[in-house]
Amino acid sequence: MLDFKNIIADKLKDVTDIENIAELIEIPTNKQMGDYSLPCFKLAKEMKKAPQMIANEIKEKIEVPDVVEKIEVVNGYLNFYIAPKAYAKTVFEEIENKKENYGSSNIGEGKNIVIDYSSPNIAKPFHIGHLRSTVIGSALYKIYKFLGYNAIGVNHLGDYGTQFGKLIEGYKRWGEEYDIDKNPIDELTKIYIRINDLCKQDESVLESCRNNFKKLEDGDEYCTKLWEKFRELSLKEFQRIYDLLDVHFDSSNGEAFYSDKMGEVVELLDKAGKLEESEGARVVKLESEDMPPCLVEKTNGSTTYATRDLAAILYRARTYDFDKDIYVTSYEQILHFKQIFEVAKYLGLDEKYTKGLIHVPFGMVQLKNGKMSTREGNIIKLEDLLNEAISRAAKVIEEKNPNLEDKEEVAKKVGIGAVIFNDLYNSRIKDEIFDWDTMLNFNGETGPYLQYMFVRTNSVLEKVSSLPSAHEIDISALEDEASISLIKTIYSFNDIVKQAAEKNEPYIISRFLIEVAQKFSSFYNENKIICEEEKIQNARVYLTYAVNIVLKTGAGLLGIKMPNKM
Repeated sequence: MLDFKNIIADKLKDVTDIENIAELIEIPTNKQMGDYSLPCFKLAKEMKKAPQMIANEIKEKIEVPDVVEKIEVVNGYLNFYIAPKAYAKTVFEEIENKKENYGSSNIGEGKNIVIDYSSPNIAKPFHIGHLRSTVIGSALYKIYKFLGYNAIGVNHLGDYGTQFGKLIEGYKRWGEEYDIDKNPIDELTKIYIRINDLCKQDESVLESCRNNFKKLEDGDEYCTKLWEKFRELSLKEFQRIYDLLDVHFDSSNGEAFYSDKMGEVVELLDKAGKLEESEGARVVKLESEDMPPCLVEKTNGSTTYATRDLAAILYRARTYDFDKDIYVTSYEQILHFKQIFEVAKYLGLDEKYTKGLIHVPFGMVQLKNGKMSTREGNIIKLEDLLNEAISRAAKVIEEKNPNLEDKEEVAKKVGIGAVIFNDLYNSRIKDEIFDWDTMLNFNGETGPYLQYMFVRTNSVLEKVSSLPSAHEIDISALEDEASISLIKTIYSFNDIVKQAAEKNEPYIISRFLIEVAQKFSSFYNENKIICEEEKIQNARVYLTYAVNIVLKTGAGLLGIKMPNKM
């Protein structure tokens, strides 16, 4: 695909001798200022001239590339206007060659990216709070793969720790009262709440729970068998949710997987002289980094969440030789990961690995009427939420199109798509407000709106007997403003995907897709696509096909499936 920015940069290099000039080229927010712009203010100091003068001199000397329609100087900016025909020709040829891979690239070839996402706790409800890590991580996984990276999706399950000592103790005492095979998560939660209450009343019970966990760490047969049963039953429950969301992992190695790998972490930190005694426990002090100590070993010799994360870093570096190891968790864990990444520097790893550790934090999910709270009883189970979304979507579809075939399948795509899009529409660091009325609106900046516009492209394409070839298109038939604006937006898709990966921000793609849908709506309303003049129809139909490809591919990167009709 022609890279207009690089074409301009090559011509600029010939007349400026500045090697990194491509980095200085911007895309103006004001489209009246051209498609690409070189601000000459940064060159003024080096060249000892006024920016306006530099811009004028470059304009006089530069060989104008074929794809550039005109060059203008405005207040120290050198503005380049790409010929609309160049945009259309490039986009159409690329769409024809790549089809659903339009926008993809191989920039990640040979690079391994580990993405740690979802990571629910075994034997606890998979609730709406787990949604964000699951869908943000899954989107990043798909985005990196689309750019040619070897992405490894890891579900680092919370399947270890003192809470399992508590569950084991509760099961020992009251297991026969609960049918964990029939309804595992709910029954195990009841046991956990009950034993937790008892621990608050009786310190000796809490001590028994801690000892259970120590036994589990030491491989006690009874504790291990019970833990395995809790884990297996929980995973079956979780899988139903992953199937609904179409989320996949390459590894489900949770915290327990590292139980025999933590001794090495302790040894390495000890050998590096970084492990210190503190009130009977062992810590790595991080005062020089203005952080509290990182607890590595508790007073009874059992390990911590931090120890397991450090063991995971060692394992992933050796197993996957990662360029990046990305952790998708809430912003409440920012300090934890700062500590872990700092302590990882003392494990004797190559600097490549410690530099590749990245925390991708996100905000909380809030209900329209405030924050969720277990105490207040307004925690929403994720499976219940997804089924509710499907049910509500079904009602809307029934009203809008009662004769639609496959209504159940369409409702599933619309309902789940609405939930995912709502999560990925804003910068991940913002708290997400969960509001059914907004999410399922077919007219707002929502998942159903995107799907509706995709369906509209399908209905246009169904009216033609065959799709014209990109080489047969008379591009001069697309000279109106709505067509040109739409083509320019589609052209930027690959750059948008790269930006989403660089910033680990799927919302960049979400916003782009809304822009494509809105511009297609303008194009659709201002131009009669199916018309009597063949060359005009072919050009407009092919542009509609390009929109169809981009909407489906982009939505797929977010984890949203598109219905063909709705």
